[in-house]
Amino acid sequence: MQRLTSAALVLTVLAAPAARAEVTRLTIETRAPIAGDFGPAGAYELVSGRFEGALDPADPRNALITDLALAPRNPQGKVDYAATFAFSRPVDPARRSGFLFYDVPNRGNMRLGGDPNGHIHVASGWQGDIAPAPSLQTLQVPVAHAADGGPLTGPVLVRFVDAPAGTLTLPIRGGLGGGVARPAPLSLETTEATLVRKRGDDAPGEAVSSAAWTFADCTETPFPGVADPTQLCLRDGFDPAYAYELTYTAKDPLVLGVGFAATRDLVAFLRHSGEADGNPLAGDVRWTLGVGVSQAGNFLRSFLHLGFNTDGQGRRVFDGLNPQIAARHTPLNFRFAVPGGAAGLYEPGSEGPLWWSVYDDKVRKRGPTSLLARCTRDQTCPKIFETFTSAEFWGLRMSPNLVGTDAAADIPLPDTVRRYYFPGTTHGGGAGGFDMAGAQTYGCVLPGNANPTTDTLRALTGALTAWVAEGTEPPPSRYPTLASGELVEPTAQAMGFPSIPGAASPDGKLNAFLHYDFGDGFDPDDLSGVQVRLPPTVSRAVSSLVPRVDADGNERVGAMSVQHRAPLGTYLGWNAQATGYYAGQGCGFQGGFIPFARTRAEREASGDPRLSLQERYGDHDGYVRAVRAAAAELTAQRFLTAQDAERLIAEARVSDVLSPEARP
Repeated sequence: MQRLTSAALVLTVLAAPAARAEVTRLTIETRAPIAGDFGPAGAYELVSGRFEGALDPADPRNALITDLALAPRNPQGKVDYAATFAFSRPVDPARRSGFLFYDVPNRGNMRLGGDPNGHIHVASGWQGDIAPAPSLQTLQVPVAHAADGGPLTGPVLVRFVDAPAGTLTLPIRGGLGGGVARPAPLSLETTEATLVRKRGDDAPGEAVSSAAWTFADCTETPFPGVADPTQLCLRDGFDPAYAYELTYTAKDPLVLGVGFAATRDLVAFLRHSGEADGNPLAGDVRWTLGVGVSQAGNFLRSFLHLGFNTDGQGRRVFDGLNPQIAARHTPLNFRFAVPGGAAGLYEPGSEGPLWWSVYDDKVRKRGPTSLLARCTRDQTCPKIFETFTSAEFWGLRMSPNLVGTDAAADIPLPDTVRRYYFPGTTHGGGAGGFDMAGAQTYGCVLPGNANPTTDTLRALTGALTAWVAEGTEPPPSRYPTLASGELVEPTAQAMGFPSIPGAASPDGKLNAFLHYDFGDGFDPDDLSGVQVRLPPTVSRAVSSLVPRVDADGNERVGAMSVQHRAPLGTYLGWNAQATGYYAGQGCGFQGGFIPFARTRAEREASGDPRLSLQERYGDHDGYVRAVRAAAAELTAQRFLTAQDAERLIAEARVSDVLSPEARP
């Protein structure tokens, strides 16, 4: 059916039974040109719409989805879902490269544009707890019910930290940046819930009387306010010196694990189904790559670990994966899950296997495990580039991925995995450039870290496509190891961190890796099932290591950027929280920057042990020469494209580094 509406061209197609696709309907709602010059790829268009699917709970490939068997069924006995999607592609079919890049949305956000390489880029909704919005990719999933048709219930925990003094009402939300609304409580009676407050994460909880708070909004109505299951009102207001922990019984869990299957089935449909099946990309896809950043990268790790890289016909879904700045799993596939977590206290995500090869997790008594166990069984493992920054060691508990929970030895990488570490970088990398001022941070002591990862990632993306399509060997892995003495305890003394007057120390900045027990019914290896113990029992901290540094405080091992090779200061993957409940501890995933002094006289006057810019480079031309040499070396090693090398040299040439006009 095709009809023109005032908003867009709407084309609805039904998946043919012969295709055996779980996607049952795909509707194209809009087509629009993408502005820009994309070189040899020519003009690009953005296509968006919705798709529907149905999952068979009896299919072994779906059996791992928590509560799928308790979801409503359609007349065919399957569980329905619906999601949004979008893709960008060259308008001219002859200019399409054959690659489909699936760009996993992060909290529903996606940005698809043109690609000079002619690649098709696809995004779709996978997070079922995000409310539909025109700017987001979203997924509609069913609510699970008890076998007798009544509500399913279970415990939910929400923490509140750094509320402004005197705040009366806060939303009951979870995850990074406030997250999405938590599931509704079974009852609004506060006697059936628990609220405690703590002066520190290790301090005992002080019970808040059930008469002193309500599930209500008190912003305009005095306590007890207007009843509201999504708000918490505290009669005497919140005290920022405390963290508050609310535990209540929730009802009506969403079957969020459907997000894994929806991604699997859409990519398989776009790759294998024909034009007669209604596939708008029929014949255009030869290879598929999955790319995810942060939470979206964690999604890809869980997707692979849980066996979703095998489609309904036993075929490989993704030929290649690049989980970026992703150290954990996405907590998606258990009852009342909150997939937006960010390694805060009590947040699950590090419970399952974190390593690519088989490792015996004796510390947590989990036995031998691997992220690749299921795809190895199915012979559907992809080629993998793991890329991450210094901030993942400090804020996201990356260490066991490399050396296990005992930190006793390096875990080797399989032949199908390459690991590229970006030293001295913040979460997601900095903005780049050659500005001595540093980048902006939020609530941190040190200036932000502009050390970039984008240039290196661009070169590595080309290497991954060549590896997948042509078998071309990529650059060798670059990351710190125990065997070479490059991983040490997270203290200034062990790291060799210099004493810089007025600068923060790395001591106490590590987000400790904690071992949680959420009780029987929760499968920690698969982050599936039901949590019955909240807050969880915390039995011990798992040993964690960080990279060693040189006399400047800079890490020296990994896929270094041009800026890192020709440094303007000390680039850190950690920072210090300036104020609030966690003052003096690590500042989230924000890295810091400590600039070098301009001259020897300036550094000696301040007592800075690090050489000044003038002592290192002489003058502005000397710095440009250092940038040129770094760019040439990285280009030869295939960590930088020739075009980016030329751009960086030009940026250094017009920068203020040691320029006479830049004198203070």
